[in-house]
Amino acid sequence: MTCGIEKKVLAELIGTFLLVFFGTGSAVVTLLITDTFDPGNVGIGVLGGLGDWIAIGLVFGLTVMACIYLFGKISGAHLNPAVTIGLLVTKNISLKDSCYYFVGQFIGAIFGSLALLAILGMQSVTIGGLGATAPGLGVSYSQAFFAEFIGTFFLMLVIMGVAVDKKADPGFAGISIGFTVAAVITVLGAFTGASINPARTFGPYLVDLLAGGANLWIFYPIYLIGPILGAIVAALVYSYIAKGTDVCELPQPFQE
Repeated sequence: MTCGIEKKVLAELIGTFLLVFFGTGSAVVTLLITDTFDPGNVGIGVLGGLGDWIAIGLVFGLTVMACIYLFGKISGAHLNPAVTIGLLVTKNISLKDSCYYFVGQFIGAIFGSLALLAILGMQSVTIGGLGATAPGLGVSYSQAFFAEFIGTFFLMLVIMGVAVDKKADPGFAGISIGFTVAAVITVLGAFTGASINPARTFGPYLVDLLAGGANLWIFYPIYLIGPILGAIVAALVYSYIAKGTDVCELPQPFQE
């Protein structure tokens, strides 16, 4: 039995909502905690150093992992327009379904940011910026763009290998993808915020601006084009590498 597109879109909406609510929520809460200890020096890493980014990365990664096990059998649990586009160019999803997925993902991201604002109040905007991403101090536009490209390239490569490839064990998809997200955020967080997801950045940007926060839209191409290109290249590279491997002779020690 197959799921109708409306159920798939609802799964993408709820999954992306949870990703943004818990993921960006962890960044906002980190900033709020920092503000209570040192109001004049608010920032992720001020108190915990790399530990702050490890914690945020784990929240994102564990949320992604849970959503994959929840919704993977319904929609594939893309939760990310860049991932959907990567699957589109490799003909793993139709253009029509992709467009529906985009709607669910972006609406879910907006709802996630609205929920954070409703629960944490204006301090989530004035102090936390709703977890909106921006290049770190000293990081140029091109450096941030390339970092988002690389991060999403890695993510998409793992998705293709552990979730899309029919030879992969589906039981390991969630944990593999989740910890990949955690690793990327831990390393790239201080440089770009490690969005690797156009919807994840869109929701906080829009709601933060509407609530009177900063206008960061000048940076949005970094978080839109960078991840999309990274996902496309990774999907095509993996498809090329994996093509015909079912008849390749496996090198030792993996031969049966």
